[in-house]
Amino acid sequence: MKIKSLIIAGPTASGKSDFAHKLAKRINGAIINCDSVQIYRGIENISASPFAEIRTNNYDEIDGVPYKLFSILSLNEHLSVMDYLRLASEAMNEVVKMGKMPIFVGGSGYYINVLIHGISAIPEISTKNREKARNMVKKYPDSVSKLLPEDFVKTDPQRTARALEVFLETGTPLSEWQKLPRRGALIPDAYKILISPNRELLLKRIAQRIPNMINGGALIEAQSIIANNMDDKRAIGAEQLCKMLNNEITEQQAIDNWIIKTNQYAKRQRTWFRTQFAPDYEILRVPTDVDIENVLEKIA
Repeated sequence: MKIKSLIIAGPTASGKSDFAHKLAKRINGAIINCDSVQIYRGIENISASPFAEIRTNNYDEIDGVPYKLFSILSLNEHLSVMDYLRLASEAMNEVVKMGKMPIFVGGSGYYINVLIHGISAIPEISTKNREKARNMVKKYPDSVSKLLPEDFVKTDPQRTARALEVFLETGTPLSEWQKLPRRGALIPDAYKILISPNRELLLKRIAQRIPNMINGGALIEAQSIIANNMDDKRAIGAEQLCKMLNNEITEQQAIDNWIIKTNQYAKRQRTWFRTQFAPDYEILRVPTDVDIENVLEKIA
């Protein structure tokens, strides 16, 4: 092989997980998660994890292929990008020791970014400021907006809390820290594959799979989230299903809102990949076995 590691990236519902698994079988690879939601356990169906519908407590292997960093955290646990980079480094070392090819798979741009480019030299955040930031994001969103730069785009609560905790800790906006030289890039020379079907097909796949996810076990996961007082904001779909179970919205409203939120997320992902990701190989459809053969020719 001409390469030492791969990144297989793409928006939600693009077919990257199945493609990555098939490719791993062919090149003696191991899958390392770079999806910020699939890292949480108990929401395998809600997050469309490779382990969805697989009845197991062992999230380390599927059909002989090793899997790393899937379902390792409770929904109430927090994971910073720096934490993720450390875990990813440990997972990669394990994979290399096994004599296998590390294949990073996911759609979280900020995880993929640090894998390739490293991380800004932001000081460690105290537990006090981390908890304060999350509490403010949840209870006082107007105050949060006043503290963050005017051009900050609040795409999700976790990203907003991260920006706020950095400001509370240092008095300097996250954007200024991000301008400094980075360190700790794990796979700067990885072979990068982007799977990005056209928008219409992606929307269709999202709309089709969400009702199936509910029937496949997502509803049971939401019941467990409520019963164990877990954070339902970690994953799109969890909040909608929990509201439905609490009789705040109907099932159809839950499905419709879940689809809308997922479509919005997929749009943000597509924008990030278009502007921030430079793939070595693109697949502009849901991958087929032909694409496996094409990639093998490129990396052999």
